[in-house]
Amino acid sequence: MTTRVLIVDDSATVRRVLSEALARDPGIQVVGSAPDPFVARDILVRERPDVMTLDLEMPRMDGLTFLRRVMEHMPLPVIVVSSLTPAGGDLAMEALDCGALEVMCKPHAAYSLGDLVPELAARIKAVGRITVGRRVPAAAGPRQLLSRTTNRVLAIGASTGGVQALETVLTGLPGNAPGTVVVQHMPAGFTRSFAGRLAARCATQVKEAEDGDIVAPGKVLIAPGDRHLLLTRSGAVYQVRLHDGPRIGLHKPAVNVLFKTVATHAGRNAIGVILTGMGRDGAEGLKLMHDAGAPTIAQDEATSVVFGMPKEAIALGAADQVLPLQAIAAAVVRLAEGGQPG
Repeated sequence: MTTRVLIVDDSATVRRVLSEALARDPGIQVVGSAPDPFVARDILVRERPDVMTLDLEMPRMDGLTFLRRVMEHMPLPVIVVSSLTPAGGDLAMEALDCGALEVMCKPHAAYSLGDLVPELAARIKAVGRITVGRRVPAAAGPRQLLSRTTNRVLAIGASTGGVQALETVLTGLPGNAPGTVVVQHMPAGFTRSFAGRLAARCATQVKEAEDGDIVAPGKVLIAPGDRHLLLTRSGAVYQVRLHDGPRIGLHKPAVNVLFKTVATHAGRNAIGVILTGMGRDGAEGLKLMHDAGAPTIAQDEATSVVFGMPKEAIALGAADQVLPLQAIAAAVVRLAEGGQPG
C-alpha cells in the first residue's frame, strides 16, 4: 500500500529535496508540501494525507501551535523533522507530548538531506497506517512499591511511540527501582532533553548516560542519540560504556547492542523489556538475555504504537511475558523482588 505524505517546512530547499527523494520510493506518494501551517492546513483538508512531516520553527504560526491544532481537529501520524538546537530539543519533547510519533534531526547543510531520506522513508511507511486520536496525557498510575533494594539491572529498548511508553513504565517505578539502562531510538541531542523531562516526572534519578556511569538502584541512564550503550561489569559493580561504532541497521544507539552486553555481563541478574517500535532491533538481544536466564517482557500489540520490535521478539521466543503497557512497571517490580514471570 502507498503511504500519502505531506511535507511542511519553511525551507524551499528542504521541501524540494525531501519531496523529490521520497517520491522515488514506490511505497510513498507526496501529496503536497507547504512553507507554513496555513498552507499546510489547506492541503490537509483537501488531500487527507496518511502522514505529515513537520518542522517546528516556521513563519506565521510556530509548528508546535500548529501541531496542537492538528491533533485536536484532524489527528494523523506526525514525524517532526527539526534542526537541532538546545531549544529545539525541548520543543521536540513538547511535540511528542502533543502527539507527534517521531523526532528526526534535520541536517544544517542542504547537501546532507539525502542522508536523512532512507530512515525518514522507513518511518513514514511504518506509521502510515496508525490511527491517531487526540493526545491526552496519560494519568499517572499508582507507583509500584519495591520492598527492598536489589542489584538487578533493568534493560529497556524502544523506538516509535517509545517516548510515551517509557514515561508510562518509568514513572510507575519506585525510587529504589533496579539500576536501569535505556535505548530509545532518537537523534543526537534530543536525548538530553528527553532525560531531563523524565527526571522531572520520575521517582528515580534520570540522566543521559556518560561513559563510565555506574548502574545503581534508583538510577536510570538514557543512551545518547549518537552512541551505542554497552553494559560492563567490574566485580559487583555494573557500569556503562559509550561506543562510537557504526549504525546497526538504521540505529545508533541500537537496542541489540545494549541487550547483548546485558546478557553477557548481567545474565540472569537482568530484566529485559522491549517496547513499541518499528523494525526488529532488540529481538535478537532479548533472546540472548532470555537464554542467559533473564526474565523478559514484550509490550503487547494492543498498546503498541507500532507492533514491530515486540512482535519480532515474541516470534523468536524471546519474551517470557507479553503485557499491556500499563502492567509492565508492576511486573518489573515483582521480578526485581524475586517473583516469577506471569
